[in-house]
This record gives sequence, structure tokens and C-alpha cells, in this order.
Amino acid sequence: MADHDAIPETALEWHRTGQGAALATVVETWGSAPRPVGSQLAVSGAGGMAGSVSGGCVEGAVIAEALEALGDGRPRLLDFGVSDEDAFAVGLACGGRIRVLVEPVGAALPEALLADLVAARAARRAVAYVVETDSWARRLAGPGDPGLGPVLADRMRADRSGFEGAAFIGIHNPPLRLAVVGAVHIAQPLVRMARLAGFAPVVIDPRPAFGSEARFPGETLIDAWPDEALAGLGLDARTAVVTLTHDPKLDDPAILAALQSEAFYLGCLGSPRTHARRVERLQAAGLTPDRIAAIHAPVGLDIGARSPAEIAVAILAEIVQRLRRG
Repeated sequence: MADHDAIPETALEWHRTGQGAALATVVETWGSAPRPVGSQLAVSGAGGMAGSVSGGCVEGAVIAEALEALGDGRPRLLDFGVSDEDAFAVGLACGGRIRVLVEPVGAALPEALLADLVAARAARRAVAYVVETDSWARRLAGPGDPGLGPVLADRMRADRSGFEGAAFIGIHNPPLRLAVVGAVHIAQPLVRMARLAGFAPVVIDPRPAFGSEARFPGETLIDAWPDEALAGLGLDARTAVVTLTHDPKLDDPAILAALQSEAFYLGCLGSPRTHARRVERLQAAGLTPDRIAAIHAPVGLDIGARSPAEIAVAILAEIVQRLRRG
């Protein structure tokens, strides 16, 4: 998890080391809000901060309120209007309004509850933090929660925090991952773009000449057969898989593993003719037509891409489209 995303973890650490900590969360927005609902800022008793709830225009006021909350132990809901002038100063076209929930850890937000949230995030377990703002009751809820039913499942699928009545539901999904099978030329720009878009990429290729540190500096490389590598990685609903080798001996086992998992996207490089032969092999392996239809092939949106970097753009765009629009 990137440091800028580890806000609950930072708040828990500050609290446990005696510095004190408050957690501020954007719970509602109107207009051109700088940060989306669910964005968080941790504030320590010494005035340290991690994360953000705006583009910088209300952070100072939130920090001041957080320090007051650490003093009196009470949570609070804050409303801020961002003027057009302030919005322009932080790079926005126009102003907006945001509502921020501030909770001192320990006094309002129980340490044990925050620790459970942190543990769920570390285990890549989707969870929601639910706050009843009329009673200040708090709990964690999972996808099968009887009280929230399909509402929570829809919010988790869309990565959408927000209010249901008086209850604020903060969605904490596992970080996104991208498993790239085949350390080919297209994979080089693809993993860089994926990281910028918030994915944790993994490159899988048993051929040392392809999957080398020199070709993929700083990236996670797995030197194993793709089906074994994907089994070890664990394909969940926050993982996308792309196969790029053109070699059925490498691609097909990865495709079979992905189609039998919860991965939300599977894209395969190759022409329509190549994919037709792939479909024949998968049918011979016993896959049903509806499962085979889940493959995005030829991989990527049809934007006329030609160069490896352009193809990488098309692939990543299709992955994001699948993630956000279903």
C-alpha cells in the first residue's frame, strides 16, 4: 500500500505511540469539490498530517478542529464552502462545498475498531466503516452485512463511500492489482501507467531474458509459469489480468486460472484470428461459451493504437472502464 493511502494505518500508529491522532474523512461533497467522498486526513497531536481532504484550501481549518477534538474527545461534522477564488488558487475551475467528519482516535473512534479496520485492509478484505451520525454508533460491515444488504455490495463494487440516511458508509476496498503475463515490450509502458493510475502491477514471465530487472526496474517480477504465479498471487475481485505473450503455452494456463477466479478483468493480446484459435482451445478444455465471452480480446479499447505505449493506453483505459462501469 502506498504511503499516501495508508491513512488509517498512520492514525493508529500515532495513537499507539502516544502522540494522539484524529481521523478526518470527507463524507459529502457538492459542486467542484477538491477531493472525493471517502478521502481521509490523519492529524497527530503534534500537528503532523498525512493524506488530504481538499486541494489545500481547508486543511488548516480541519487540522485546527482535529486538535480541538483531541482535547475534548468529541467527534464533529464540519461544513466548508470553497470559494471560486480559493478554488482557482488550488487548480480548480470553480468552487464547491465539502462536509468533513473528524473523529479523535480512542475517545470517539475506538482503538480496537480502528485496529480491526487496519487488519482488514492488510488482509485485502473488503470492509465498510459505518458511522451512525445521529447516535455516533460505529461498526465494520462486510459484503454480506444483513443490515445494509445489496446497498453495501453496490457501493463496494463502485468504490463509492457516502450516506445512507444518517449513516455514513466509508468503503475500504483492497488496493487494485494488475497481473501482466508476458514481460514483452508493451508490458514496459503498461506497468508504469498502471502504477500511476493506482494499480500495483506484477509482471509474470518464466523467461529470464524477458522478465529482467534491467527491463522492468523497480517492478515486482515473478519468474514462474503463469498459472503457478497467479495461484500464489491470489486473484480476487480487485485484480485485473492481461496476457501478452502470444504463446499458448504461457497464455492459456493464465487464462484458465483467471476465468476460474474472481478477477474483474481479463484481456488477451492477439488478432481476431488469434483469438478465434484461442476460443477453440478453451472450448476443447471444457470452458462454456459464457465464460469465454468474459475475455476482452483483442485486448484494449479500439482507439487505433499502434505503438507499444499507445496499446498500453488502450489496455489501461479498458481496464478502468470495466472497473468503473461494470
